[in-house]
Amino acid sequence: VDVASPSWLRKIFIVLFLGRDNFVSYSKAVSSQFMAQQHGTDEHIARKLLRVAATHFQRKRQGLNGPTLLERQTLHSAVVGSDSVKQAMRELVRSKNVLPAKAKQEAHKYLDEIAGDYREGLIRFANRILTPIWNKIYNGITVSNASKVRELSRNGHEIIYVPCHRSHMDYLLLTTVIYNEGLVTPHIAAGINLNFWPAGPIFRKAGAFFLRRSFAGNKLYTAVFREYLELLFNKGYSVKYYPEGGRSRTGRLLPPKTGMLAMTIQAMTKGINRPVSLVPVYIGYENVMEVSSYVKELKGKSKKKESPLQVLGAIKKLRNYGHGYLNFGEPIQLNQFLDQHAKGWSLPVDQDDIHKKPQWLTPAVNRLADDIMLEINKSAALNGMALVSLCLLASKTMTMSQTEMEHAISDYLTLFRTLPFSDTMSIPEYNASELITNTLSLKRLQTETDQFGTLISPQPDNAVALTYYRNNIIHLFALPSLITALVFAKNGCEKSFILTTVKTIYPLLHKELFIYFTVDEALTYADECISQLKAQGLLVQSGRKIMPPASTDASFHSAWLLARVMQDTWQRYAIVLTVLTKNAGVSRGELERESRKIAERLSSLYGVSSPEFSDKNVFATLVNGLRENALLTSDDSGALHLNDNSTAFHDLVNQIVWPEIVQHLQKI
Repeated sequence: VDVASPSWLRKIFIVLFLGRDNFVSYSKAVSSQFMAQQHGTDEHIARKLLRVAATHFQRKRQGLNGPTLLERQTLHSAVVGSDSVKQAMRELVRSKNVLPAKAKQEAHKYLDEIAGDYREGLIRFANRILTPIWNKIYNGITVSNASKVRELSRNGHEIIYVPCHRSHMDYLLLTTVIYNEGLVTPHIAAGINLNFWPAGPIFRKAGAFFLRRSFAGNKLYTAVFREYLELLFNKGYSVKYYPEGGRSRTGRLLPPKTGMLAMTIQAMTKGINRPVSLVPVYIGYENVMEVSSYVKELKGKSKKKESPLQVLGAIKKLRNYGHGYLNFGEPIQLNQFLDQHAKGWSLPVDQDDIHKKPQWLTPAVNRLADDIMLEINKSAALNGMALVSLCLLASKTMTMSQTEMEHAISDYLTLFRTLPFSDTMSIPEYNASELITNTLSLKRLQTETDQFGTLISPQPDNAVALTYYRNNIIHLFALPSLITALVFAKNGCEKSFILTTVKTIYPLLHKELFIYFTVDEALTYADECISQLKAQGLLVQSGRKIMPPASTDASFHSAWLLARVMQDTWQRYAIVLTVLTKNAGVSRGELERESRKIAERLSSLYGVSSPEFSDKNVFATLVNGLRENALLTSDDSGALHLNDNSTAFHDLVNQIVWPEIVQHLQKI
């Protein structure tokens, strides 16, 4: 609908100067015959249809253009003049003995530091600049499931995008995709470290608003930020923030930070007059610009502060970055979520309790944070670099013949095409040979050809970087790898043993890798996976036992690699349980420190290439998982002990850990 009703002359100018920025959207057809039969044909119905159409087109227009932008002065008046900010200013006057005018000046200063200054003209200009850049550095960007987001916009939802965070490129890529899908681009929460010249002012006009890493102890800053965020929600601006809080250096999802989610839910309790939906987004790359610096940071080098020189350096590095993937996950409708997990959240709050945190808030926020991470990983994208990295890292020497690699990747593609991990994951349309050829063009691998064929291995100093790409998809392979590892370790076993083991180990995998299955769903998937692996010849039924394929079989190498994919994880389990076996009553901090020392030693002895093998966050998550699943107990002093469950679990883990690792751990 032409809401503005421009004149014919203005229409000419719109086409001439903004032709590429016009977006034509076709709504679902409505049958006039059906409407007449159902509702009649009188004047009252006609007027009602006009009102419904006007509402529909208003929602379409707001979905495309967003709400009217606030003038800067109006923004300052609304935020600094709010009750919560006034209360924080009064507390600052009392506690710091400053003048009220000084406190108000400080509030305005904080808002200037935080607030975005969105300009649609910059978005249009940036899209024209970025499009040829995307075409230069990426072979293509694959977008999946965007129709779900457009449906939310049509239905008048407040949309909050919650993507994983792989790279600084995420800011640009997701905004560009949203713009080209005909949706209004969001206001983006960005770390204050990105507010440097010239990037900061540009990001701000593109919709970025900046936040400090910590609000602790600064009540006025907290009040200003909360009020600004609530204003964005109430005015209908879409928002994007990263639940991980920062870029993942390992390729795994980081444990979520819950501050922004808590503020989002608290804004809901104050009354947002439309439904709110959080949209998880999986972003995947075949080549990440910062991966070399991530490896250095994991090895102990301090992170470089963002600066104009880094921007220039990044521009110089623009080259072939392969394919990009952006998958929208299943939206989480916040109103429905709170109705289910926070009974009474919408009830009026007594004036005396207005500043108290409700008891339901923390459990609801933690549950919501976990659900978002599960939905992100549920929407993962398989790609060539991730599959090649997974194969090389599972091999003994990180070198494979191209023929064997093609066979393995082809088997894994068949597995997921036949038995998808989820309905929102994406699988490349290319065959294994094409994926390998495309991956070799990214210049992270090297080849050597002799009379027997072509060998593929990482380029010097690139082996560690491959763990980043493998970790993007390792959760997809966790259950298939566990199944084949059990079969190979025992040289054949019954299905009942496999499923019992899956039931025991899966809760730890669920917590560490954010796999969305419940335990029952994991058992069902594992059962289906066993059938599919047998159908592909990666496992063989022999009487009551399931066996590995014969070593002469064409599928043996694919199955053997698959069994090794999760070996680092099983070794970490064995390390923690070994430390507890030999140091009963150890504190949690000491357990994690000793486990990391042993992991570092094993890395040196056996050439483990994963920097996160000894990462403190990974061990902390593992210890939490062991406690939550009653595989560890603690006494009154907080010291940790093994129990009957953990002893049996330790024996089980030792069966799938390489024998030389088990022997070494026994000698420590």
